Amino acid sequence: MKTMTCKQLGGACEKKFNANTFDEIGEMSKVHAMEMVQLGDKPHLKAMN
Repeated sequence: MKTMTCKQLGGACEKKFNANTFDEIGEMSKVHAMEMVQLGDKPHLKAMN
């Protein structure tokens, strides 16, 4: 089991992603980022740029 945070993946928060592979973590991170952008979260928008 691998664990990484949003911030470790270049994001803006400490949300943890747990999965068996890095590809799974990447997909979870992508979904999280899209949700944060839809909510207008400025720190995540800045991190994505």
